[in-house]
Amino acid sequence: MDYQVSARKYRPGTFDDVIGQPHVVQTLVNSITTKRIAQAYLFSGTRGVGKTTVARILAKALNCERGQTGTPCGTCSNCLEIAQGTSVDVMEIDGASNTSVDDVREIRENVKFAAFRGKYRVYIIDEVHMLSNSAFNALLKTLEEPPPHVVFIFATTEIHKIPATILSRCQHYNFRRIARTEIVERLRHVVNQDQIVIEERSLMALARASEGSMRDGLSLLDQAVAFGGKTIVHADLEALLGAVPQELVRAMIQAITAQESAAALRVLAQLLDQGHDLRAYCAEVVEYLRNMLVVSVVTSPQEWQGLIEASAEDLAQMAADARSFSPEPLQELFAIFTQAEDSLRLSAHPRFVLETAAVRATRLLRRADGKSPQAVQPAQTTRPPLSVPAHTGQPVSLARSADPTPSSPPRPPQSTAPVPTVPMPSRSSVVGNTAPPRALSTNPPNVRLSGTAGEVKASTPVASPPTNAGRLTVSLNWEQVQEEVANASSRIAAFLERGRFVGVDGHVVTIGFGKQATGARGMIENPDNMAVLTSICERLSGQTVRLRIVELTESDPPGQTMAQLREAKEKEQRLVLFEQARAHPAVKQALEMFGVELAEVRPVSNQKEVEE
Repeated sequence: MDYQVSARKYRPGTFDDVIGQPHVVQTLVNSITTKRIAQAYLFSGTRGVGKTTVARILAKALNCERGQTGTPCGTCSNCLEIAQGTSVDVMEIDGASNTSVDDVREIRENVKFAAFRGKYRVYIIDEVHMLSNSAFNALLKTLEEPPPHVVFIFATTEIHKIPATILSRCQHYNFRRIARTEIVERLRHVVNQDQIVIEERSLMALARASEGSMRDGLSLLDQAVAFGGKTIVHADLEALLGAVPQELVRAMIQAITAQESAAALRVLAQLLDQGHDLRAYCAEVVEYLRNMLVVSVVTSPQEWQGLIEASAEDLAQMAADARSFSPEPLQELFAIFTQAEDSLRLSAHPRFVLETAAVRATRLLRRADGKSPQAVQPAQTTRPPLSVPAHTGQPVSLARSADPTPSSPPRPPQSTAPVPTVPMPSRSSVVGNTAPPRALSTNPPNVRLSGTAGEVKASTPVASPPTNAGRLTVSLNWEQVQEEVANASSRIAAFLERGRFVGVDGHVVTIGFGKQATGARGMIENPDNMAVLTSICERLSGQTVRLRIVELTESDPPGQTMAQLREAKEKEQRLVLFEQARAHPAVKQALEMFGVELAEVRPVSNQKEVEE
């Protein structure tokens, strides 16, 4: 007999052989048993999950010589012809090559005739979404009231392209992706039948590469056998699949554990020398860190198999690696490489992005005297200088000294200096839960949440809710939190500003969103974004923090969102700078000399312009 690919050789012939789709199988078997046969079925799902296979089995169950049954015999002439694709009562039509109205009209003419050998004439139309709109319209009437001996079975990978008028006339069955564990079990059965020698981790690598498609998994297995014969070496399989070797992933984890930045860079250099994709490698590192986090927080090894799709050998290795970390540093590392993965999509220098992330990860943790790793505080930055242009067209340069802290208040101008000193306002967001000042102030308050639950201490009078002296509350500067979030991810910062900072109660930080900000709330509640926000709060406060997202109702006290407060503060700071610049003697002399008014205060592009 000629060679047959594994996907065809081991194709399920009965409902009991179908894997990964128990909800579909049970419904179809019950409908056949109770004689509740629908006039049209629609199977949707990704490639290689069993849509056409189940359609053929359903055709067998309807036309088996032993009668309608949920367990067709597979040995009668009708079952054999349907399995071979030669049955005159079961027509398999490719929707991609039969898209016209004329093709549908031919079907409409043929459905009038009764079945030749079985009880039903079954039309299986694969990739039905490829039909034209005219063809769908021509099929509507026949689909709604077909002859009693006709059953339509449609299969598609793009359900969104099916018109609603077709959907409403069909029973829709959604085929899900097949789990990796089920694919591994099926591949193990195939290699046992074909006497192929393969490692367990190689089966997991095939299942991972198949992305939920059983057909893809079997095709990759055939490709591996063609490459290495009946004995498949894992290194050869990784080279064939183009997958990132797990040894390089573990080498990066070991470099992070040992705090060796040079070792991490050498791993990336080796990765590039072997021709691997940086983005795929970063995704593997992210997945490995996630698995380590699961192992570190789930104490029962029996639960790991349900949460992590990996072999027992890999799970043991992850558990050994996770012993060097607590959950908090793992979340920090996860955030670093997740951000790097996002940056790799758009960066023109992907190697530099990943190298920077690797160095940051290796220097994030500090080990001393056996203590748990702690995050390294970020370095302080300075602000650019400013210039004040006038209506004369000649800008007046305003030099200033470097500000050591991002949130320090503006300094008054020095009247003895020949050039005025005007500080640049902080770009960080406004402190939550505070109203914008009603009058100009040369010293904007630096508000810090500290002390007892709900208490707000500031340099200006602020209404404070009742305190609870019996509870220890996390000390957190929310203005600094928002600045750190903006530095880490501008996308998260944009969504965060749509909400309102409610306060800190104990170790719980509460952020509220109105009904109109449902989308922003959903993005913030994303587990990855929550992990980034939580890690920033914990790093700045030095304590464990739990982030709580709530929906603001009409009964809640009125207030402004973080974006509104930021805009109000920036406006007030612009006015302060404007007044300070206009009050400076040098500027006043220039204005009087030329008889003009001061237009605006803006930053100078570089330090050289200030010096000139």
